[in-house]
Amino acid sequence: MRMLKGEKLKFDDESRALYDAVAPTYQDSHFDQIISQLEAKIPGKDPLWERYEKWRKPFVIPKEKLDAVFQLAIKECRARTQAHVALPPNESFTVEYVTNKPWGGYNWYKGNFHSVIQVNTDLPIYIDRAVDLAAHEGYPGHHVYNSLLEKNLVRDRGWTEFSVYPLFSPQSLIAEGTANFGKEVAFPSKSERMKFEKEVLFPAAGIDSKRADEYYAVQDLMKQLNYATNEAARRLVNGEIDESAATQWLQKYTVAEPARAQQGVKFIKRYRSYVINYNLGEDMVRRYIDKRTGSDPEKRWSEFGKLLSSPRLPSGLTTNRH
Repeated sequence: MRMLKGEKLKFDDESRALYDAVAPTYQDSHFDQIISQLEAKIPGKDPLWERYEKWRKPFVIPKEKLDAVFQLAIKECRARTQAHVALPPNESFTVEYVTNKPWGGYNWYKGNFHSVIQVNTDLPIYIDRAVDLAAHEGYPGHHVYNSLLEKNLVRDRGWTEFSVYPLFSPQSLIAEGTANFGKEVAFPSKSERMKFEKEVLFPAAGIDSKRADEYYAVQDLMKQLNYATNEAARRLVNGEIDESAATQWLQKYTVAEPARAQQGVKFIKRYRSYVINYNLGEDMVRRYIDKRTGSDPEKRWSEFGKLLSSPRLPSGLTTNRH
């Protein structure tokens, strides 16, 4: 209510008030160590983001093949989810390709177990994003989460309030956290995902799969820079830096080309502390699931399914309460 009246909270106060969680703070030196490892993997004289863009160019999905590749990824993620989670029999979703948005992908849940997933094609889409987007926006991510809430809470129990999803609320940490962690549930081992991508997605995109291992070794390092977005957002929201400094910071510490860094700043301006829901949310969901299941993939699906279909608060993920 205070925010609706125009009050601007500090980043951590806002995330605590809206999402029931506060992200850890990292110094620049934490990211510098990861950047130096990337520097070694992609040597050269140009700025690292330029070298990275050149290096990963061969892994762009050509626009005319995007839908075919994405549909194959969706089909695989859906089959893997369906084998473990009872989905409503008439669930479905459609994919649209859009431009000029501050995000990379978005799930618009329409009710009656139907979603429209929009994929933003402003910037090149790389091969690893096919499974990431299919799992995050679709199976077992947002589409499944919203469908199960509608089935279990709205229809079976008559809890009408769950027919509304307040975006700026603790529900989003669970939603984004499960959507991000969902790809690890769908592909419990890296080798499983690599096999599917090398045999199915790389050929469909016309990309040489011989460099897949090299590509993913760099992506693993890039993932360690995830929390850098939070630092840029924290500083921008707190008024410590301006938009141009935030863009430069994202360029350096998320190794983003200028257009991608600008899109990142656009997202932060629109969604502010929401950014913590992706990385902190994923880590909190992973810890919660791992604590209950160890490394048993079957148990993992069952705990994940429960988490998707019941009302939770983020603080409840860190205690022993069920």
